[in-house]
Amino acid sequence: MDLKPLIALLAIVNPIGAIPFFISFTSGFNRAQRQRTIRVSAFSAFVVIAVSALAGLRIIEFFGISIASFQVGGGTLLLISSLQMLHAQPAETSKEDVSEGAERADAGDSIAVVPLTIPLLTGPATISTVVIYAEQSPHWWQLGTLVLYGVVIGVAVYVAFMASGRIARVLGQTGINVMTRLMGLILAAMAVEIMAAGLMQLFPVLATALPR
Repeated sequence: MDLKPLIALLAIVNPIGAIPFFISFTSGFNRAQRQRTIRVSAFSAFVVIAVSALAGLRIIEFFGISIASFQVGGGTLLLISSLQMLHAQPAETSKEDVSEGAERADAGDSIAVVPLTIPLLTGPATISTVVIYAEQSPHWWQLGTLVLYGVVIGVAVYVAFMASGRIARVLGQTGINVMTRLMGLILAAMAVEIMAAGLMQLFPVLATALPR
């Protein structure tokens, strides 16, 4: 079983890095509201990954996009996400996204899906990663494994958010930042591999130019 997709997804989603935002967005919630938010966020993260694994390839084929081009584009998104993480920012969000989410929460809208799941936990980089690995999974059981990884991500989100208070106290903001930077470094290396594979398909001369 190839664990690369799971490692990449854990690095991108980074539930621990999203804990400060979860605490901030749910600060005015009672226990029942907070637990419902956790369940919806965890399930939504699984749904995004499962749909991307099962239907992502058909969607890009519908738009006439080659998988090599998608690999280069997806790898670029991963690299950008990793650079954000190296600056201790969550991979799938920006200040504008967080501000918009806070305004939604103030207005009484549910923040379980937006912005906690999309784009804070899952977004373009997550979807690109799943689609790229789905293309490399021709057998149904391999696609099933990707869906299973979605379950693992959902469980990781659930556990991290349920233990958010204790994790925040133990790690502190500094500890969370260190973990986010470490995940960013791992993600950067994977992004380069994905981009290189796509570029060599688009420009086969690059493969022959590489030193042996």
